[in-house]
Amino acid sequence: MDERTRSADDGVNETDDRAVSPVIGKVLEAGLVVLYVGLLTTTLYGGVVPKYRTAVGDEMGQRVLSKSAERIQQAVPEVGTNVDVRTSVSLPETVRGRGYTIRADGTTLTLDHPNDRLNSSVRLALPSRVATVRGNWSSREPALITVRSGPDGLVVELKRGEKR
Repeated sequence: MDERTRSADDGVNETDDRAVSPVIGKVLEAGLVVLYVGLLTTTLYGGVVPKYRTAVGDEMGQRVLSKSAERIQQAVPEVGTNVDVRTSVSLPETVRGRGYTIRADGTTLTLDHPNDRLNSSVRLALPSRVATVRGNWSSREPALITVRSGPDGLVVELKRGEKR
């Protein structure tokens, strides 16, 4: 009888488990890869990515505020006190994935965002004949600037247009 084959009459009940070792090895390798990817994803989305998104959101908020201030300052005519100007302003709908408002109080322009770390203000550089700047814009609606004559000088208003 050949040594590699045994009959059931030998009384030895032996199983061949040589093929199990490579399978278990591959399962362990796959488990380690899944664990590594899971830990890496948790680390990135738990700390690095949200901080980066906030930093980018802050930079974008600063740019929106700066460009809005620039547009308001450009809307005021160089000369004259008897004026009627109407200008539209293009705003991004979101900063860091959320809507925001821009409001004017006197000579200050403020960006209000649901994330308090993204709020900021800028002082407007306007001629002395401008009496006040008032009103607000929502990022979800068209933004308009109106400049008109008032009793104490020019009045600059931020107005909301029709829904986009």
